[in-house]
Amino acid sequence: MRGYLVSSISAACAAALVLPLSLTAGAATEADPEREIPGTTRSLPLEPLGPAATDRSFGAVVQGLPRRDVAPFSLLGLVWEDAAAELEGTVEVRTRSLADGTWSAWQQVETHNADHAADPGTEESAAGRVRGSTAPLWVGPSDGVEVRVKRADGSSRPLPEGLRLDLVDPGDGPGADPAPAAGDRAGGGGGDGEEDGTDPGDADGDGTDADADANADGTGTTAGPGTGTATTPAPGTVLPALDRGDTEAAAAAGGTLGFDATAAQPHIGPRPAIVTRKGWGADESLREKTFVYTSTVKAAFVHHSATGNNYTCQQAPSVLRSIYRYHTVSSGWRDIGYNFAIDKCGNIYEGRAGGVAQPVLGAHTLGFNTNSTGIAVLGTYSSSNPPQAAVTAVAQLTAWKLGLHGVDPKGSVTLVSGGSGKYAKGAKVTLNTIAGHRDGFATDCPGGRLYGQLGTIRTASAALQGR
Repeated sequence: MRGYLVSSISAACAAALVLPLSLTAGAATEADPEREIPGTTRSLPLEPLGPAATDRSFGAVVQGLPRRDVAPFSLLGLVWEDAAAELEGTVEVRTRSLADGTWSAWQQVETHNADHAADPGTEESAAGRVRGSTAPLWVGPSDGVEVRVKRADGSSRPLPEGLRLDLVDPGDGPGADPAPAAGDRAGGGGGDGEEDGTDPGDADGDGTDADADANADGTGTTAGPGTGTATTPAPGTVLPALDRGDTEAAAAAGGTLGFDATAAQPHIGPRPAIVTRKGWGADESLREKTFVYTSTVKAAFVHHSATGNNYTCQQAPSVLRSIYRYHTVSSGWRDIGYNFAIDKCGNIYEGRAGGVAQPVLGAHTLGFNTNSTGIAVLGTYSSSNPPQAAVTAVAQLTAWKLGLHGVDPKGSVTLVSGGSGKYAKGAKVTLNTIAGHRDGFATDCPGGRLYGQLGTIRTASAALQGR
């Protein structure tokens, strides 16, 4: 998921210091001088480690960091300057809990670099501030860290130059579960969208005003299936769930959608509740200010974030803020690369900015970002089963998002590769309309356990569309 920042960020850092690589905590934004910018990013250059660092179960450590105290952080990852360089090796970290002072066991950091990226030849992929990076790993509030890195067995390629450990503190922000879980959601309207020509109160692009969405029945509450009513969240934090009739009516009205959704009827799934960027506390000063759109959405690629499963649903907004900061500040990407994210409780979040109903160009599946949408389930699902709530939420989201464009979730589509490593540029590839990341690129993502649920998701999504 590559991109660029508006202002340059210096990569220089001194060997023994913890240096801020971005805006410091407490700085004010141009748009809102009263609001503090949440979070910080700090960096530690890795060091060559001698034979004493070798571990029998791990092997010969080449670079790393001895155990040390650091300022509080919750997410980490390794970064290097050459975005084209691959880290052919193994990275392991352990961290000290801020809550009780205990050290974790060694945890492995996924070293993928090229499989998440903007399509080759685009302005985003060619940005001069893009860097190589591992997947980020959520470790929870911590104040100590230790790192070890070794080359892959049999590899003669050196580790990338300038390896550093970036430590991300998400800062204060939304901390409570922002919306009821899948199948039991309710919420209020609002969002951001003033920069794409839509009404600022209609960031979802459904042709309705956010305040009206938040209180459609005039009672100050919104209905939640199986619960009667729920208190309306703060304006702008959650787009409310709509039933199928209201969803179709909004699409038929949809002058602000930017495309004609009437042809998609009668197979538009009901819109699920979606936590907006404001709802999870996105610092809008970090991303590129303009938006890029494609002509339509023909497919949805499902991912896992590979950030680990050691988070609570109450922490999900903090996880998202950390990933977003890591993508933009550490890796130099344009914005968070996924169009949507889903937590283990089934809450759905707006990802890349530009309007949840819009065909926003993401940077989630190298070679296949055009005319697709990317959905990341927060966690790692290579050997852990995804929670049912998350599986249900993927079905709900795809029923609505694909339905706006008349796409059958059980169908297939032919996409032209932009060049992915798995498929050459220009290759015509037939894929399921709900596909896994591994279908477009040689990667484990979205993890074998989540990938195995895609058939169930396609069936449930089509049923929600009334197919």
